[in-house]
Amino acid sequence: MKRFAVLALMFAVPCGTALAQDSDPANETVHVVKPGETLGGVAQRAVVPRVLIIEANGLKAPYALKAGQKLVIPRRRSHTVKAGETGFAIALQYGVPWDAIATANAIDPRKRVTAGTKLAIPTIANVPPPPPGPVARPGSVPAAPSLATAPNGLKFSWPAPGAVIRGFTPSGSRNPHTGIDLAGDMGSAVRAVAAGRVVYAGYEPKKFGNLVVIDHGNGWHTAYAKLQKVTVTKGDRAKAGERVGLLGDTGETKRIELHFEVRRYNLPVDPELLLPERD
Repeated sequence: MKRFAVLALMFAVPCGTALAQDSDPANETVHVVKPGETLGGVAQRAVVPRVLIIEANGLKAPYALKAGQKLVIPRRRSHTVKAGETGFAIALQYGVPWDAIATANAIDPRKRVTAGTKLAIPTIANVPPPPPGPVARPGSVPAAPSLATAPNGLKFSWPAPGAVIRGFTPSGSRNPHTGIDLAGDMGSAVRAVAAGRVVYAGYEPKKFGNLVVIDHGNGWHTAYAKLQKVTVTKGDRAKAGERVGLLGDTGETKRIELHFEVRRYNLPVDPELLLPERD
């Protein structure tokens, strides 16, 4: 975190710059930019690393501010990585894309996180959604829009037979939803969409309830949330079509549903682009 303090000092407000005195970023969650303010100055006064404000607001270089612009001031949250915990599971727990968490902590999002690492969890504002097409990040293998480009010949099946009652909306949209919700009957089977290793099987109390995450290799993960019951154990090798849980209503939900996500290198991909067409 010393690095962030140095960054804040490097980009401090130049001497003589006029600053408004009627608001204080140190006590705000949203700051309205006044004439003459700079991003570094706001970060220094808010006592929040500059990079977290950039991530929270989706700012682009050269990060010039405009008078009247509203900035979300992300109040610091932190998470200490537990043994065996994955970036995907952490991202699901806080509802923040793992790529954003990794950027905020200056770590490679493609590498496994180490137990004991303390992560700053950024706040993500409502920013314009990315353009349609494959999800990608500089220097990484892009998420595929179709199974034809999956590097290991991965083919998915539907995790449950119910209708899609809520579709995918990209992170950064007004109402982001980084997966799909499927209707179904309480206690009906939820099945692995492809073979893989179970990397999370337990209860996530903040949002997803009973949750299973499967690693399919080559950066592909799937998540099965809001289950009534988990029927696999962390470390299991799940076969394609094997039951991993029972459909339920745990977590943040008022209805019986399966919340299902697909991610490539921890970046969300619209599951319906990868699932076979239904009759």
